[in-house]
Amino acid sequence: MHPLSLWRWRHNPLYRFTDRLQGWTALVLLLLVPVLGVGAAFVIGDAAHRHYLADAEHRRQTLRLTTAVLVHDAPDHPEPGSAEARENRYPAPVRFTDRDGRTRTGEAEVLPGLRAGSSVEVWVDADGRIAEPPLNAERIRSRTMGWALVAFLTVTFAGGVVYRCVTVVLRRRNLAEWDTEWARTAKRWTTSP
Repeated sequence: MHPLSLWRWRHNPLYRFTDRLQGWTALVLLLLVPVLGVGAAFVIGDAAHRHYLADAEHRRQTLRLTTAVLVHDAPDHPEPGSAEARENRYPAPVRFTDRDGRTRTGEAEVLPGLRAGSSVEVWVDADGRIAEPPLNAERIRSRTMGWALVAFLTVTFAGGVVYRCVTVVLRRRNLAEWDTEWARTAKRWTTSP
């Protein structure tokens, strides 16, 4: 048996035009979707990367890093000293001085287990409120990769939807043609001599 005889669009008197069209649609989508997906991932990833870089730079210019003092003890992590404990942050009340010299309080994310009176650094906006710090390179890269992945998966999903829609339309067309043909031939099969 020749390997090409397994292809859906090979010559077969039972295949209709719609069967061949469905096969060609599948082939085109199979070749096109990965290319478009990678292209979309690059375009969206690049746009996201530029956005997050600009946002981080804007935050660095508009926010001010200041030292604050913990008002209450920060909660302890269930596993002190573990790698997870070094990465986790817990919200805790802090006191700091704004640009105008006024003492303010707010809530900041701090390491677990810090005691009241400990010094922590916080980012403060022009209004004297504690703000999210500017994104570092690792977080920018992570968010960029996330958006690129979403773009690729969206194109892949759209390709699947297009194939499904084409399949449904072609199947309905086939059924309508079969009904028409059966209406013509049923008379010969159902009449008695």
